[in-house]
Amino acid sequence: MFIHRHTDWNNFTWDNARLTSLLGNVRYLQGKILGRMESLGFSLREEAMLTTLTLDVLKSTEIEGEILNREQVRSSIARRLGMEIGGVVASSRNVDGVVEMMLDATQNYQSPLTEERLFGWHAALFPTGYSGMYKIEVAQYRTGDMQVVSGAMGKEKIHYQAPDAKSVQKEMSIFLNWLNNNKSTDPVIKAAIAHFWFVTIHPFDDGNGRITRAITDMLLARSDRTSQRFYSMSNQILSERKIYYKILERSQRGNKDITEWLNWFLSCLERALTNTEELLNSILIKARFWESHTLTILNERQKIMLNKLLDGFDGKLTSSKWAKITKTSSDTALRDIQDLVLKGILRKESQGANTNYVIN
Repeated sequence: MFIHRHTDWNNFTWDNARLTSLLGNVRYLQGKILGRMESLGFSLREEAMLTTLTLDVLKSTEIEGEILNREQVRSSIARRLGMEIGGVVASSRNVDGVVEMMLDATQNYQSPLTEERLFGWHAALFPTGYSGMYKIEVAQYRTGDMQVVSGAMGKEKIHYQAPDAKSVQKEMSIFLNWLNNNKSTDPVIKAAIAHFWFVTIHPFDDGNGRITRAITDMLLARSDRTSQRFYSMSNQILSERKIYYKILERSQRGNKDITEWLNWFLSCLERALTNTEELLNSILIKARFWESHTLTILNERQKIMLNKLLDGFDGKLTSSKWAKITKTSSDTALRDIQDLVLKGILRKESQGANTNYVIN
């Protein structure tokens, strides 16, 4: 039987003894990361936040099987936060919609989560009123029943059956009242409960997963007491997607005791916090690189391409890719590259007939 079939199903219980140590470590890691970032300069914190938010938006949508353009996401976030970055590109409506939702959740984390705000998020996710080729109900709760299924037609497996459509309004009223007024639950535990509770109600035609993760990020921002984001829960969920769905399905078929879900959520968050060290190190490396080249004369094309390499260039950098990305001729691209090689910034690597370049 699905959990929402139980009477008073959202009166969740859990075993605090099993979670105390894990929660304590998560809180310690949150404080450690925020402390480390506070010790850095404004520009570094800004770069770290831009990188983290970009990662969060990309990975949250990738969980749903949608791949967004990284440069569009980064540019869209930078524009909305008033950050000046090189290589700004135009972004599509669907990219802007996801970015708007995520930024509203994290930058306005102290604001109450209302029905109107949720509907605004949903409208931002589906500006055309369509999900792919299918018309959906936008900025309103679903009026049809909802199942999560997999498998070929005729051999479908039902993983989850959401509450009946007629009960969604009532269920969401209870959820929003709890989220906005419950002050006694630890904010990290509250983020875990809200994640499970919202995705269990599944109130919308589509976009429930992305909105669930936006709510999670909002509550984690409350737990950090800052709008500055330096770790990505969505990135970690993506890397653990199979076990995430397995634990979620098992918990949704259980009773009101959600200890197993909370234990997994805290463990996943702990890993997200631990793994963010690598992200912060890459930002520091980038900062040190530019500090060491403060007096080096570089044109705008070179600055853009070096930033792309420092951010993790996809594939091998060749002169033809340089020309395509910077929208210049092959000769100009080669001159730019050779200038950087002479200055000791780039190093040539040859593989057979192909020549590519890496930061020295």
